[in-house]
Amino acid sequence: MERYKFLPLLGRILLGAPFLMSGLSKLGAYTATVGYITAVGLPAPSLAYLVSVIVEVGGGLLLLSGYRVRPMALILALFSLATAVFFHRNLADQNQMIHFLKNAMMAGGLLQIAYFGAGAFSLDSLRKAASLRASMSSTS
Repeated sequence: MERYKFLPLLGRILLGAPFLMSGLSKLGAYTATVGYITAVGLPAPSLAYLVSVIVEVGGGLLLLSGYRVRPMALILALFSLATAVFFHRNLADQNQMIHFLKNAMMAGGLLQIAYFGAGAFSLDSLRKAASLRASMSSTS
C-alpha cells in the first residue's frame, strides 16, 4: 500500500480544485449568482452568495493543501448535498438529474476524506508528525 500513498492527494486535488474554481468564478459574477440564488427562492441571497464563496474558495484551498480536511470535508459534503437539493431538484430534467447525482457523489467522496483524513502528502500529516516528534522529545 505504500506505493499508493499518493492517492489521497490525487483525490483531494480532484475534489478541491472544482470547489476552488467554482468559488473564484462566483467572485466575477456577483449579480448573476445572486440572481440565481434569488430565482430558486432561498432567503438572503447576498448572504448565501458570501457563504458559498467562502465555503468553496476556503474549502477548496484547505482540501488542496490537506489542512484541517476532516471538518472541512464534512462541511463541503453538507454544502454539496444542500446545493443538490436546492439548485438541482428538477429530477425530470436529465441535466438537473446529472448535476444532482454529481453533487451526491462529491458528498460521498468528501465523507471518505472526513473519515480517513488527508493522507500522507498533506499539511495535516506534517502537523501530526511534528506534534508526535514534540511529544517524544518532551518525554525523553
